[in-house]
Formats: sequence, structure tokens, C-alpha cells
Amino acid sequence: MIEKWITDESTLKRYRRFKKRKTAIGAVFVFAFLVFLSVTAELWANSKPIVMNYDGHILFPVYKSYHPTLFGRSDILYMDYRSLKEDPKNKFDLWPLVEWNPFESNPSLDNYPGSPSSDNVFGTDDRGRDVLTRLLYGFRYSIGFAVMVWIIAYLIGILLGAIMGFSGGVVDLIGMRVFEIWESLPSLTILITLIAILDPSFMLLVAFQALFGWMMIATYMRAEFLKLRKREFVEAAKALGVKKYKIMFKHILPNALAPIITFSPFAVAAGITALTSLDYLGFGLKPPTPSWGELLQQAKSNFTTAWWLAVYPSVAIFITVFSLNLIGEAIRDAFDPRK
Repeated sequence: MIEKWITDESTLKRYRRFKKRKTAIGAVFVFAFLVFLSVTAELWANSKPIVMNYDGHILFPVYKSYHPTLFGRSDILYMDYRSLKEDPKNKFDLWPLVEWNPFESNPSLDNYPGSPSSDNVFGTDDRGRDVLTRLLYGFRYSIGFAVMVWIIAYLIGILLGAIMGFSGGVVDLIGMRVFEIWESLPSLTILITLIAILDPSFMLLVAFQALFGWMMIATYMRAEFLKLRKREFVEAAKALGVKKYKIMFKHILPNALAPIITFSPFAVAAGITALTSLDYLGFGLKPPTPSWGELLQQAKSNFTTAWWLAVYPSVAIFITVFSLNLIGEAIRDAFDPRK
């Protein structure tokens, strides 16, 4: 059924309408490029060489940890690869464009935060860590958080919305009352309470955000299933004795994909914004995890002296969210039945 939906003529028309939006195509490439940079961040920003030829051995320090004794050092536990740049045994080394990892400070600076320079192109934060590096690695957490929340929340919303819409009657009535109660709960107050009781972690934030983020898609899926459950192909499947769950997810769901596809880019953008807001308020990821929200929080404390802490994270957030919104608007127009 999914394959039929993909090759359907109306779907191909939607795809052609989407391609007509040149801004959306550009946004797809921009967002894909940002994701690529973040996923491969170790190749662009790291305190270890990507590859090196040391004493006849081809080594890949970015991907594998080597004991200092391999380099003739028995007095340290972790190798400082910068000290090997002038070593005669180092025949060749290829370094990332930014030679800082997201957790180390620049010891050559007298004061933190440090302004943009040749060593730190985007400056440093209030602990001397490279801002560009933390932006690259921070996007990895932001997009990972947003995608995980989107998947979990949509799975919950699709399942509950499908059950309410397909069943109707008492099940739908009780489900909507539970839905209204759950939607009225003060999510921020509950989050603050959970953080005060539990040790905040990435998965805890994902679970919490997903548990309070499924309502919108559940509403749309309920409406779609209520509309489609009386269609001829559903009645025919019932007459053939097809089981209810197969009717729901094999016959009705592929015909109710429009809301899922249309709202997905906006949901991912909302997830990125949500994590940034939580980090800014101090309820997000634990330090020293790279975070866009943490950089903005530092910018508030150093607003008059460290403009780069506000400008660069804000630009990164704007480009990411704006790209996702352009993609979402193009998809929404492509699925508009009036067109």
C-alpha cells in the first residue's frame, strides 16, 4: 500500500509542485549540508589529527584512541597530539580545519570569553572553549533531540489518534477527555519538578518532550481516520474479514499520511527550538555538553563584552529553523487540495 501511495499520480504531482519552490529546494540543500557538517564534526573540528604517519605507522586518532606509550610517552595518560607536530618521527599529519575539541579551553588567552581571532574564528565562550566547535557539535545534539522527539511523539500520536478515530463512539469520547486533561497539564512546571528530583539527561528530556508533544498529530490523525473509516475500500476490507489493525495501518494510514508529512518539518524545527530554550533556561543538557542554548545564556551574562556569543548561535538557529520552515511551507502547499 505504501509503494502504491509513493507511485500514485497525485503524489508525483505533489512532488512536482514541491520542486517548483526554488527556495524550498535551496533550503533542503542548506539543511542537509548543516546535518552533514554536524554528523562529521570530528573531521572539521578536533584536537586530534584525522590521519598521521608516525614512525612508519598509519594512525587515525580521530576514530581510535592510542596509548601515549606508542609515541614514547609513559608520563601521561592522554596524548597531546599537538606536541607531535615538530616530532621528527611524525612524517605526515592531516588536521581538521579547526584544531579544537568542544571541551578544551584555549590556554593562550588572558581573559575569557575571547574575541574572534585566527586561533578561534568565532571567538571563545566564558570558559575559553571554541564557539565554532561548540556550534558544530551542539547541532548534533539539537537535531538528534528534535528527530527523536518527532519520531516518538508521532508514533504515540498516530497510534492514539488512529484508535480514537477508527473506533469512534465511547472510545473516542473517553479518549478525547483524557486528551484534553493531558493537554491542560503545566508541562514546564512538571519538567522543573522532574529535574529537581531526577538527574537530567538527554533521554529524559526526549521522553518528556515526546510525552507532551503528541497531541497535535493525534488530533489530525483522529480526524483523518474518522473521515476515512466509512470509505468504500474500508467497508470492502471489513466485508472480507480483514483484521482491524490491518485495516487501520495497511489501508487507512497510507491514505492519511498528508498531515504526518506536512507537519514533520515544523515539528523538527520546534524540537530544535525547544531544546535551545530549555538549555537557555538551565533545564536542558548538563554542562559541559555543547549547546546552542548554553551559548545564548552566556551571551546574556556577557552581552556588552562578548557580542559573538549572541550573534553566531542566533544566526545558526535562524538558518536552521528558517530552512525547515521553508521546507514545511513547500510541503504544505504541495499537499493543499485546492491546488
